[in-house]
Amino acid sequence: MSRVDGKVAFITGAARSQGRSHAVRLAEEGADIIAVDICQQIDTVPYPLSTEEDLAETARLVEKHGRRIVTVQADVRDADAMKKAVQAGLDEFGHIDIVSANAGIWSSNRTWELTQEQWDDMIGVNLTGVWQAIKAVVPSMIEAGNGGSIIITSSNGGVAGFENLAHYVAAKHGVVGLTRTLANELGRHNIRVNNIQPTAVNTNMIHHDGVYQLFFPGDPNPSREQFASAFQSLNSMPVPWVEPLDVSNAVLWLASDEARFVTGVSLPVDAGFLQKVGAS
Repeated sequence: MSRVDGKVAFITGAARSQGRSHAVRLAEEGADIIAVDICQQIDTVPYPLSTEEDLAETARLVEKHGRRIVTVQADVRDADAMKKAVQAGLDEFGHIDIVSANAGIWSSNRTWELTQEQWDDMIGVNLTGVWQAIKAVVPSMIEAGNGGSIIITSSNGGVAGFENLAHYVAAKHGVVGLTRTLANELGRHNIRVNNIQPTAVNTNMIHHDGVYQLFFPGDPNPSREQFASAFQSLNSMPVPWVEPLDVSNAVLWLASDEARFVTGVSLPVDAGFLQKVGAS
């Protein structure tokens, strides 16, 4: 179990859900981890965000696999905070080989009814935050001269347009463009840049009233089972969503030497969602 043995991974949004899963999966395969998360609420997000306790649990799970971890509470929108997080990792490990730009939020509204705060928070976290994290790490990766792998979390919303999610879709389309540009800029340094496009992932980002009401606007109390049935109809495979581990396995592959010549790619992990909607 050593597909990324000796590597160091910098992961944003690492306190729980997909980010925690990525941290643990990479640790299982030999990586040390720099885990970054805001660990506080953003007012426009309609579900609880991570806590300090969540980040501590990620650390515990990584250490359970015998790997080292540095945890940093930081907002990906804050350039100085990202630089300090990177430096904390470099001070501990000396190098960074893998970046998982994973931090992301969700909210909804019709395009013309989005508040300025909803738009700014979404673009700030899901697009600018990706850029800030990568901008902070890349100089050290180039200087080290060891190549590396950057994996950005996009979405099926990076390809298709979804009602009530203009700000989210704009951000996720944006990181696809960022992927393609960075792949060209960093290829000469043997640094690969790819993004992953999941369908719904089984985390608290989808399991709350804000999402359920988009599917059942006339129902005051839609159930998880109703939502599962509705979402399954969108995928070509007979599942309503994928698990964080399914995405983590894709992150691991892209981080490993098995994908050493894969760059500039958008990789769906989506149970056939894009095929079914004809947006792939």
